Amino acid sequence: MALYDSGALYDSGILYDSGPSPQPNKRHMAKVKLSLQTLSPDQKVAFGTTVITSMTGNPNFVTPNPTLASATTVKNTLQTAINDYNAALAAAQVKLAAREAAEVAFNATFTLLGAYVDNVSGGDRTKAESSGMSVRADVAPVGPLTQVLNLVLTAGDNEGTLDAAWDSTRGANSYEAQTSADPVSGTSWVFKTVASKSSITLDGLTTGNRVWARVRAIGANNSKGPWSDPAVKTVP
Repeated sequence: MALYDSGALYDSGILYDSGPSPQPNKRHMAKVKLSLQTLSPDQKVAFGTTVITSMTGNPNFVTPNPTLASATTVKNTLQTAINDYNAALAAAQVKLAAREAAEVAFNATFTLLGAYVDNVSGGDRTKAESSGMSVRADVAPVGPLTQVLNLVLTAGDNEGTLDAAWDSTRGANSYEAQTSADPVSGTSWVFKTVASKSSITLDGLTTGNRVWARVRAIGANNSKGPWSDPAVKTVP
């Protein structure tokens, strides 16, 4: 039979008064989250309006600090600044369109005037320059084609291909590329392709083989420049 006075035992033998002391409840403290830096100016005005409306006459916040009147003034000032900015931006866009139209008219007029100066001066540099306009520099003769420089071979996008690139050569209309199996000899070079620009993909090569390549410029009247220094690469 269990006793229920202080210090008595339940039937289980546990002291009635020996239980753990109750712990005070820990209340979570709510904190305001503003994240103002993530809001646009218009969103800030909307947020300010919502807060001011919600706190006006709110018995939970009887003496706001700063006052709601002060908050309203700050919010209204921001709204005015936004309105002024939008008006200025719209006006600037109108003025930008007007400037662009004026530039088009200017370019057309002075292009015609330049053509008139060319026609009247008959190619006389002194006459043309007396108009206040600059004259194009005389085109220097191309002369003999120079050697193609800085030929580089890299792995192509597909198996059995190499990408070749080099510096463009003044006066070149196209480029001839030759390849050679390894090792190179005086008779191992064979024609590969003609490129219209200073890069080309060499295809149909055997994967795993070392392949040499060289390039030369081709100019007017099928004139040819000297061969580049050869480059070598293992075909992927």
